[in-house]
Amino acid sequence: MTTTTSTPTTAAEKNRWYLSAAPILRALVHLCVPMAAAMVVSALYNVINAGFIGAQHDTSLLAAITFGTPLLGLVMAVGGVFGVGGSSLMSRLLGASEHDPAKAGEIKHVASFAVWGSVVTGIVLGGLGLLFLGPLVGLLGADAAAVPATSAYVSVMLVFVPVLAAAFCLEQMVRAEGAARQAMVGLILSTVGNLVFDVLFILVLHWGVAGAALAVGLANLVSIVYWVLWLETHSENVSLSLRWFTLRRSVLQPVFGIGVSELLQAGFLIVTTLVLNNLAAQYGDDPLAAMGVAVRIAQVPEFLVMGVTIGVLPLLAYAYGKGDRERLRSALRASALTVGAIVLLFSGTVFVFRQQVFTVFSSDHSVLAIGLTILVAQLVATVVNGFTGLFTSLFQAAGLATPAIAMSLAQGVLFIPIVLLGNLWFGLAGIIWALTVTEVLVFVAGLIIWLASRSRIDRGLDAGSVERADAVLAEAS
Repeated sequence: MTTTTSTPTTAAEKNRWYLSAAPILRALVHLCVPMAAAMVVSALYNVINAGFIGAQHDTSLLAAITFGTPLLGLVMAVGGVFGVGGSSLMSRLLGASEHDPAKAGEIKHVASFAVWGSVVTGIVLGGLGLLFLGPLVGLLGADAAAVPATSAYVSVMLVFVPVLAAAFCLEQMVRAEGAARQAMVGLILSTVGNLVFDVLFILVLHWGVAGAALAVGLANLVSIVYWVLWLETHSENVSLSLRWFTLRRSVLQPVFGIGVSELLQAGFLIVTTLVLNNLAAQYGDDPLAAMGVAVRIAQVPEFLVMGVTIGVLPLLAYAYGKGDRERLRSALRASALTVGAIVLLFSGTVFVFRQQVFTVFSSDHSVLAIGLTILVAQLVATVVNGFTGLFTSLFQAAGLATPAIAMSLAQGVLFIPIVLLGNLWFGLAGIIWALTVTEVLVFVAGLIIWLASRSRIDRGLDAGSVERADAVLAEAS
């Protein structure tokens, strides 16, 4: 077991020290800045990718990418079940191993199960999607004009579902050990690969949206290779070998307990996008094209916030597993203040220069008018969804399946009636603002659930503290 009180020398020991004993601000910088940087680079890539497609001067191509967005939800569903569920358990086991070294031995079983589970599930779902490609494209909401481009984009994405799911899972596992810098490097490698492949497939070979999807899949293969090599050569606790694969209840129950919340969240994201696309399609391709561009622009400040809420999860899980109440509370306070500062600074900046930014990607006046409204709605939602993400990360870190699932259910259950009533009462404006109204209500729900769950969190911390005290007494004896 790595000793956190001694001076760390290896990369693994330094990453462990950030989780266990480093000053909170320094730990947050180590964990969240690389994550936020990688998320921003990824968001900027999404904007640039939309620019590549927009340069083809074909609105149906932008609409095809918007129709294909639910597939990213599918990847999140598959990768999130195994990646988030597995990584939060791994961080808790690392924290618990400070007073019970045997806990570290369980991490290899968790890692092997998570990675191979995501690959196999991705293969099955990708194969089913290709088998029913025609009905799937219709379900996504594509009209006759957008069917060819959407089919090309979706079919290529389905081939790479196992790759994307495995990449998402591995990234979570690397961060579970506190290796935020290595997670960032893998994500940036993927983004750079995306840009290179985009130039080749879209601008040189003129493969359109199929080339864009192929670029995403191949770029994620690059990140997979990097993360696998790093884990195999630097990690003291993780192994991806099949010999560690297990279906023991002690692994399955906590992984799926938290993973189900990710599955529900991603599943509702798919349903939300399907309903949104089908309702917006009634108003033509312009709203869909504007929505695709506006969402990508708003992702820049949103991804900064996600860098904090996702980046802090291993720190929260480690502190919870260790039973360190003060460290958990300090991490939560510092994260909340950081999220608030980011929202005020960056969302405000994007709001002020929204027209100048949007015109870079579309000069169509009808698309611009709709897109600016959508962008404002997205930025308002960003104000609250950062704190909602922090609530969810806390529940996942503590292994509280019911509160995590409740957060996932809240958004999906609330959005459907809100968007349907919004469309009925206010038309396109009601559709655009439905997600914003939903995010505000979900934040309120998260606050209530957090207040109701505090006693459970305290009991979990007390249990970890007792185990640590018992270990100290045994060592003293």
